Amino acid sequence: MGAFDELPELRRRGLETMEKVYGFEMSDGAGDFFGYTADHLFADIWNRPGLSDRDRRLLLIGLLAGTGQADVLGIQVPAALANDELDADALREVVIFLCHYAGWPMGARLNGIVEEAIGKAARAARKGADGAEKDA
Repeated sequence: MGAFDELPELRRRGLETMEKVYGFEMSDGAGDFFGYTADHLFADIWNRPGLSDRDRRLLLIGLLAGTGQADVLGIQVPAALANDELDADALREVVIFLCHYAGWPMGARLNGIVEEAIGKAARAARKGADGAEKDA
């Protein structure tokens, strides 16, 4: 039984998609803003045909970089890496490309976010490999 099975189908689908997109556990929330976010943006828009999650992530990262929203990039970049939508090489290429459109200062900020996410993922992979070797 899943964490959201008792919720209406639309909310369940929205929360499950939010967990997938953000890469961390979600819980149901109150209010109209949360409702539109879960039920419309994530249950509907993120699940429409025509674009892959990778496509959506690339568009979102570009938009966030272009509008200077580094705080949200700090969520989206690690999630793209964790979900295997973009690997380290692709993320670094995104930085180089966006520097020329979003501006060098924002590109530099994005580069810091990307390198931090890559470093954390590499450390977690090494830690996981070390733990697997100890268990063997």
